[in-house]
Amino acid sequence: MFHGKTILITGASSGIGEAAARKCAEGGANLVLTARRKDKLEEVRASLPDAADRIAVFAGDVADPAFSEAAVDVALQTFGGLDGAFNNAGTVGDMGPVTDLSLENWHKVIDTNLTSAFLAAKYQIPAMKTSGGGSIVFTSSFVGYTIGLPGMAVYAASKAGLIGLTQVLAVEHGPQNIRVNALLPGGTRTEMAGDDIAFHDYVAGLHALKRMAAPKEIAEAAAFLLSDAASFVTGSAMLCDGGNSITKA
Repeated sequence: MFHGKTILITGASSGIGEAAARKCAEGGANLVLTARRKDKLEEVRASLPDAADRIAVFAGDVADPAFSEAAVDVALQTFGGLDGAFNNAGTVGDMGPVTDLSLENWHKVIDTNLTSAFLAAKYQIPAMKTSGGGSIVFTSSFVGYTIGLPGMAVYAASKAGLIGLTQVLAVEHGPQNIRVNALLPGGTRTEMAGDDIAFHDYVAGLHALKRMAAPKEIAEAAAFLLSDAASFVTGSAMLCDGGNSITKA
């Protein structure tokens, strides 16, 4: 699926990002895995011994303005190019009514979820042009797109902004054979979801399938968008939400 291609994944130390790393490694990709926790990235690499020589790890924070350029440089210096990027790292931030939230929290969430995507595109796209094209995938959300959830205004604004960015980038760079899509997962059993079983049961009930996703299920959708199997898919907001968006009871 990915033999000879280099893919950069942010938030790759756990959850959806780690599952995507495993899927792409199985498909033969060269990988640049990034996250804030270098020790966790090393654990992921060590758990993929058959692909370890095709994996570079780079620790950093996507909210750092210097991060995206440095991560792309790792891909160029280690593997000679960049063909795909799964920009998956994100944060929920503080939750509550807008009137109770701080400007500091607004900036933290917007910087992590949206400004980081702008910076990712700024440096990933030139590298992909050199490679003759590529695929960029941003992790967005159904929150702020198909529904609004109380207390999640800042998160919703950041994730909805990703969809607008996706659409414009797809139009701007389609002629260079660069596809850009947003992936909108439903509730997924990751560290971010916590370990409150009652909460998990509640979230599961919001989905038509009456369960939360395993990270691997979302990774399968990300791999599709990154791969040539999605060669005519660009500018999309692709729901992978277990029917959350259509469920009202």
